[in-house]
Amino acid sequence: MGECLSRGSSPTSTQETSNKSTGGKLPSSSHSSSSKMSSGDNPVVVSARGKHTGTLIFLHGLGDTGHGWASSLAEIRSDNMRIVCPTAPTIPVTLNSGARMPAWFDLISLDPQGAEDEPGIKKSVKEVEKLITAEISSGIPAERIVIGGFSQGGALALYTGLSTNHKLAGIVVLSSWFPLHKTMQSVVRNLDVPVLHCHGDCDPLVPYKWGQMTSTLLKRVLERHEFKTYKGVGHSSCPEEMDDVQAFLNERLK
Repeated sequence: MGECLSRGSSPTSTQETSNKSTGGKLPSSSHSSSSKMSSGDNPVVVSARGKHTGTLIFLHGLGDTGHGWASSLAEIRSDNMRIVCPTAPTIPVTLNSGARMPAWFDLISLDPQGAEDEPGIKKSVKEVEKLITAEISSGIPAERIVIGGFSQGGALALYTGLSTNHKLAGIVVLSSWFPLHKTMQSVVRNLDVPVLHCHGDCDPLVPYKWGQMTSTLLKRVLERHEFKTYKGVGHSSCPEEMDDVQAFLNERLK
């Protein structure tokens, strides 16, 4: 494991945004004039520059919003890709002393064997399923849809993508874990969906070992799972990781 580089002070709460050293967002330049972004109450949508033939649905981390990743993902998308970044509902989070914030489900314990918010997870899975169904209804087949997420959003994307009845193009998991892992064998039905699983080896919020443990579990059941490590990276992303995400998206939605 490489030396952990300093990337700004560690947060005192369990808020999970896309990059702690830059106020919760990945560094990005302004969108080009051909990029159309709209955001009503929910979600943030980045339109395809050309003909829309594929979609990425991306779920943010705890305490963030759909805006936290939309701009950075817009910069790496192909011309035919539409990006949908929903915002989680605002709920009390047990690990943050009951403070209310955007969260896909409650976080109760930092212990991998601890209690989990199963009803909240399954409720959010249904909401993600609605987004997938909406894309299919618009003419995009499931085989042209990738779902992904960062941290808590990555956990939800992974659970949804492996348990859904839809045969998706792929799953992108950043700095995350598999929730309700004790039930993995009974819920995973998509054994051949490609999964890109990325984690920084200096992550102070979702420990790198959680990523490794999740990877070990997934490799036992999945046919196409790739785990990538980013040395010196904490609970954030980095240019190398974004390059890998771009390559994965281009391959799955080419």
